[in-house]
This record gives sequence, C-alpha cells and structure tokens, in this order.
Amino acid sequence: MKDNPEGYWFKNKLYGYGWTPAKPAGWLVVTAYILLLLAIVFYAETNGLVEQSPTKFLSVVVGLTTLLIVVCWKTGEPLKWQWGKRSVNE
Repeated sequence: MKDNPEGYWFKNKLYGYGWTPAKPAGWLVVTAYILLLLAIVFYAETNGLVEQSPTKFLSVVVGLTTLLIVVCWKTGEPLKWQWGKRSVNE
C-alpha cells in the first residue's frame, strides 16, 4: 500500500491520539475484541456476575481492553498527536 509501506496493522488516527485499522489483520483484531466484549457482557448479565462481583467483571473488561492496546502498540504506527493531514510544505 502506498500510504502504509511498513505494513502496520494500525495507523494513527487523522485527529488526536489513537489508531485505526489499516490492514485486514487489524480489522480482525478489532472484530475479535468487540465479539469477546459482547460475549463477556452477555455471560456476565445472564449469570448475574455484574451484581455479584462488579470488580471481577470490570477487571476482565479492563484486561481485554489492555490486551487490545498492547496489540495496537506492537503492530501499529508509533503513537503521536495528529491534527489533520500534513501539508505539502512540511
């Protein structure tokens, strides 16, 4: 790809901090994260885990989110502040 010669799975967002998927592997990671998060929420809700042990539920969600951030960090562009596209003169 012309905009992704290094083959990053995640590219920096156009505005602010963060990443967006740039390759199919990145989209697969984000899709897996969303599906796992939905499965955890469904399981916790049907088994009453949220009411019985909210800290356990939150720790699982935070752990899964941390795993997503680590994958983005390892396979994505170096994180930096973005404020739109660069002009030709820069």
